[in-house]
Formats: sequence, structure tokens, C-alpha cells
Amino acid sequence: MARRRRTWWIVGGVVALLALGLGVGPLLYAATQEDAAAAPTVQAQPSDVELAPDTDGTWTVSPGSSAGYRVDEVLNGADVTVAGTTDQVTGDVVVQDGDLSTAQVTVDVASVRTDSNQRDGYFRDNVMDVGTHPTATFAVRGPVDLPELSGTPVTVPVTGDLTLRGTTRQVQAELSVVRTAEGVEVSGVVPVVFGDFGITPPNLGFVRVEDRGQVEFLLKLTM
Repeated sequence: MARRRRTWWIVGGVVALLALGLGVGPLLYAATQEDAAAAPTVQAQPSDVELAPDTDGTWTVSPGSSAGYRVDEVLNGADVTVAGTTDQVTGDVVVQDGDLSTAQVTVDVASVRTDSNQRDGYFRDNVMDVGTHPTATFAVRGPVDLPELSGTPVTVPVTGDLTLRGTTRQVQAELSVVRTAEGVEVSGVVPVVFGDFGITPPNLGFVRVEDRGQVEFLLKLTM
């Protein structure tokens, strides 16, 4: 009888430890998480830099560009800001007579990464269904009047069409634009309500994602 009682004490202790680990583990993980770094934005150019001579023409999204998303996530009561990014970005921008005539940017959604492989897998398969909708796009509705571009960033409000998971919605965004030695750089943020695109924010009990976030990008454009 004593041996049986001792066995049950041991089994009960193991079960209690497992339960404690399952409950506390995510809390400890949440406590170690830090908010994602701020989104990259264009920077003022040094005064002695020789800037690209002209802005009229067709510009191509070049290496060094990035795009992704940013959301607020609640993990067992701990708030954290999560950002996913990719450098798999393509597109063209046409400037004609000083106006932004057309612009379209395409992002390879399957290549977007955060600091968690598990989160990324759920994002690709369950949230964005990349097997059916592998890309996201943002197309500016032109023409848009551009101020004179220099080495100091200027703000350009635009209206565009954002397509996520096969659904397109008209959105408003403010672009920051600067002329550089190599060409032009553009950064921007597009606020997004996920339900508008037929996207259901994850809510798995221990982790919940807010119903809105933003799409963000930094584009390096060259002729």
C-alpha cells in the first residue's frame, strides 16, 4: 500500500509539473518577447551627395527594397507588436512631366518572415492561403502631383488599390519620398482592417491578433 501511495505521489507530481509547464511556458515566452523594430523609412541625404539628375521615366524596384506587415498580438495577456518582412518585392513606377503616372508593387507573400517559424507557417497557410494567393499588390491610382524631389524627404498622399488574399480594396496612404545618388527611395504605411479583405485574425486562445494592422514598405527605385 505504501509503494502504491508513493507511486501516485510521483505520478501526480509529474502531471502537476507538466500542467505548470504548459501554463507558464507561453507566459515566459511572452515575457521574453520584445516589440518589433520600427519600420524602415527613407532618410535625408547628406548635403554633399550628388543626387540623381532627373525623376521623369520608368523606375524599377531594386535590391534593398522590403515590404511586410505589422500587427499587435496578445500572447497570454502580454501585448507585443509583431512585424513580418520580405525582400522579395518587384514593381515599376512611372513619372511623367513631374507627376506620378502609375505605380505597382508586388510582394511574394510566402517569403514574409517574423521571428517565429510557427507563426510564419500559420500566416502562410491559414491566414493568407499563399497556395491560392501567392502575392499581394499595391497599385497607385494616378496621376499624382509630385513636389520637387530633393535630398530631403517629402510627404506625398496617394490613393491606391491594395490586394490581399485575392481581395482588392481602395486605400489611402502617405508616402515619404527622397531623391538619392542612385535614384529615388519611397517608404510608406497602409492601415488595414483585416475583415475588409476577408482575412480572419488568428484567435487560438493563448494567442490573439488584433483585427487591424498595417502594410509597410521601403522601395529603392532605379532607372
